[in-house]
Amino acid sequence: MAKVVSVNGDRFVELITERRIKAKVKQLARRISRDCRGTVPVFIGILNGSVIFFSDLIRELTIDCEIDFLKLSSYGDAKISTGNVRLLKELNCQVEGRDIIVVEDIVDTGLSIDYIRHLIEPQNPRSLRVVTLLYKKDAVRPGTKVDYTGFSIPSDFVIGYGLDYTQRKRNLKSVYRLQAKPVRTGTRM
Repeated sequence: MAKVVSVNGDRFVELITERRIKAKVKQLARRISRDCRGTVPVFIGILNGSVIFFSDLIRELTIDCEIDFLKLSSYGDAKISTGNVRLLKELNCQVEGRDIIVVEDIVDTGLSIDYIRHLIEPQNPRSLRVVTLLYKKDAVRPGTKVDYTGFSIPSDFVIGYGLDYTQRKRNLKSVYRLQAKPVRTGTRM
């Protein structure tokens, strides 16, 4: 039986279990550690959503690294992106000549990734890669490049494991998707 949580009157059903997430994080960390062997990359977490994935990922790495954070906003309190990405916290690290790995919780439309690339690439990093836990394959704009993907998911609204709904439910250990409301086909007399 799938686990169900409620928030703001909406029901969410478990989509990806804690066990599957842990296994995927370890797998991603092994790939990144292998690909970045001999370097000290800078991992840039995108606040607030990536903080849990970010923390778990860097603790599984077998390479040395540095960390920094960017804070962007494109959702506010809505379930759908506004389409406008705003920078709320800038980087503090030196980017030029460095290997940069951006850590996202979810790539939805790809607007945030495009914004981040336009922000970082003019600073001449040696390389720029993106890792995301979740990737909405049917919603992402063509040409959005993601180097490491945890799970491809449908275009449902999701919460948990860092993802929120009006700043709530980030602390869930699994990822949950919004359950569709039943469609009423007629009225009873």
